[in-house]
Amino acid sequence: MFAKIQITGKIETVTGMHIGGSSAFAAIGAVDAPVIKDIRTGLPMLPGSSLKGKMRTLLAKEYNEKLAVKPDDDCEQLLRIFGSARKDAMRPSRVIIPDMVMENWEEIKKQGIQSKTEVKFENTIDRIKAVANPRQIERTLRGSVFPLEIIYEVGVNEGEAEIVEDIGILAEGFRLLQYDYLGGNGSRGYGKVAFSDLSADAVIGDVSAAVLEKCNQLLKESTING
Repeated sequence: MFAKIQITGKIETVTGMHIGGSSAFAAIGAVDAPVIKDIRTGLPMLPGSSLKGKMRTLLAKEYNEKLAVKPDDDCEQLLRIFGSARKDAMRPSRVIIPDMVMENWEEIKKQGIQSKTEVKFENTIDRIKAVANPRQIERTLRGSVFPLEIIYEVGVNEGEAEIVEDIGILAEGFRLLQYDYLGGNGSRGYGKVAFSDLSADAVIGDVSAAVLEKCNQLLKESTING
């Protein structure tokens, strides 16, 4: 059986989020650490690679029986979903996660907010000299919503039980991430996110209604407010 299952939903920032962009040509006095933005609209962007990498890292802590120094050393369940780049055992990823651009800017503007991002001022203090080192960190606004889309490819020889197991692992990744953070500076309160409206549908090929029902139940249970 060959098929593609599309998982859709929403990712909302519960606290300000920092996923860094380039500051190579920043002017004097500009923000020290800007966020990555869509060049066409100037809206904050959530790279698919950031979401995929964070989910895999969290899942590795739960599913690997021992510490895996490299992703290619992950357990079979994770290698099956996320793939491997090891030369002697290369395998493609079963999931595709596109970049996401903030979709609710017009709604946020109606609240009287003028800027698409916020700048947080922080200081580090030299404990010996008692000298402050101020910096400006740009963050995606709390309440920003990004449209989630994940394409899961069903392998030709993959059985229905394996499909449900894989979607269940991805759902567990969503659950874990809601109790962790996305982007940088999470220990300082940045990057808390929430998933909502998660659903799975077969967009290519035939996947039984019973399998999709099980997948959707797992996705629903993964959300904090599910």
